[in-house]
Amino acid sequence: MKPVRVLVIGAAGRMGKEVVRAVSAQKDMELAAAVDRTRVGEDAARVAGLDTVSVAICGSLADAIEQASPDVAVDFTLPDSVTGNVRTALKARVACVVGTSGLSESDLGQLAALCQEKKTPALVAPNFAIGAVLMMQFAAQAARHFDSAEIVELHHASKVDAPSGTARSTARLMASITDSKFAGLESTDGRPARGHAEGAIHVHSVRLPGLVAHQEVIFGGLGQSLTIRHDSTSRESFMPGVLLAIRKVRSLQGLVVGLENIL
Repeated sequence: MKPVRVLVIGAAGRMGKEVVRAVSAQKDMELAAAVDRTRVGEDAARVAGLDTVSVAICGSLADAIEQASPDVAVDFTLPDSVTGNVRTALKARVACVVGTSGLSESDLGQLAALCQEKKTPALVAPNFAIGAVLMMQFAAQAARHFDSAEIVELHHASKVDAPSGTARSTARLMASITDSKFAGLESTDGRPARGHAEGAIHVHSVRLPGLVAHQEVIFGGLGQSLTIRHDSTSRESFMPGVLLAIRKVRSLQGLVVGLENIL
């Protein structure tokens, strides 16, 4: 079987370098191309801290696709560029794995339509850590039995979006599997001290140096509380999920949102 030819978009970024290292270590994958706005012309493997030589970083996604003919494109860039990147890849019939946060419902709708038009699949996941996906599933189960819950998500200081995509997805998943409406006790002084309201669930965002990605869902009931928490202490935690997505995305139909759909 031929190795999966992988294009990494944002190859010089923190997550991009992790993907380059992970893909380079797999026998069933080949780093076919790397794209980034910075460090153009440098070797992607060397930029990622490897001793091996791979491919030069290209400044143009369209040119990289034309030259390398990749099977799968992996995007961990910024919210202002991800939609354009994925549209370019899908139009070239390159399957996509997307981990960039910040895609709106409108963005997802447009990408879903393009996946159908080009008969090319894409997987978008708010979190690629297997433990984080399980945390979300466990929270959804607990939501059946509690009427009050809040979410606290903590990330590194440079994370652009708040609340995180994981927190939003968790709140929506909790709401979708239960008919009960979470109470969400209101502040008595009227000041907005309780974060962002995702539906009836308050989400608190923390951005600090030294953090990677952490989330806890706190449920409260009569005389009891339940906390479900997941911690990613290294970006390596996302790589098993990313590699799984690279291996499976081409067998999907249309746009699939959430890593849980391929576990």
